[in-house]
Amino acid sequence: MVKNCLLVKLDGMNVFVTGVAGFVGSRLAKALLARGDSVVGLDNLNDYYPLVHKERHLADLTGQPNFTFVHGDLRDAPMLLELFQKHKPDAVAHLAAMAAVRYSVEHPLIYGAINVQGSMNLLDAARQVGQPRCVLASTGSSYGANTPVPFREDAAADRPLAPYPASKRAMELFAHSYAHLWKIPMTCVRFFNVYGPHGRPDMMPWKWAFAIQNGEQVTLYNAGRLKRDWTYIDDIVAGFMAALDRPFAYEVINLGCGCPVENTRFVQILEELLHRKAQIVETPCPASEPLITYADTTKAKELLGYEPRVSIEEGLSRFVNWLRAERLL
Repeated sequence: MVKNCLLVKLDGMNVFVTGVAGFVGSRLAKALLARGDSVVGLDNLNDYYPLVHKERHLADLTGQPNFTFVHGDLRDAPMLLELFQKHKPDAVAHLAAMAAVRYSVEHPLIYGAINVQGSMNLLDAARQVGQPRCVLASTGSSYGANTPVPFREDAAADRPLAPYPASKRAMELFAHSYAHLWKIPMTCVRFFNVYGPHGRPDMMPWKWAFAIQNGEQVTLYNAGRLKRDWTYIDDIVAGFMAALDRPFAYEVINLGCGCPVENTRFVQILEELLHRKAQIVETPCPASEPLITYADTTKAKELLGYEPRVSIEEGLSRFVNWLRAERLL
């Protein structure tokens, strides 16, 4: 498998990062800047969640000499082409997307417009200007409900349960066509349940921590027996950077922890950290939710040297400590 690798890291890469004001995008940009890369960061600063959180993400980046922020939208193809012509990136880190499985059930059309067409606009700018190596953020929810566990990248992943994973799978397929036709180095990394400091306020760790702290109800699907492969933000960033440094003709690679955690255990850890009991309400599992997410990380280890290091207990402890330090909890 390693023989497909095209080249190694360029010294001082110029990286075009989409979704730079988001959770993973901002943490990735911070790590790239810290090691000496230059970052041109794009974000449309939409109001899916309050902008104060995106402003907090950007505060780590703005003012740094090698960071350029651009307020723009993936749906604006001429703008993307102009940016590529101006900055001529060595690499593209594509993290901008409409996220959230459940939100996509209620608002499906925007996922096609941004995650599919917007990604195509980005890839086409790369096709026309320099053909930079590209790493695209996809999702472990692409595997759907019927894939044997642990999820391997050679599974069909052709039965997504909601528009969000469907849009990401479509992005992967378009990426393959661009890699095949125009020889753009292309890697799609499938994230599994990313959490940690700076996490999105609409995600389970944030929502449940606040609910437990405030004595509000915590809703558990399927009696809390759902399992999720929670992956700490630092491990995700390390895997993404390794993918940027070791481009391939085309690969799909899981970035997960490889250790699914039952929701009841997740709540128990938060209870211990917050010194409060959760007010649990049980409800049936919606059709958009798989019973388990579980990454096989063998390929990531072989191709990228990827080794997730942070356990759920340590990761949630760091997350809660960050919430307190930021006076958010």
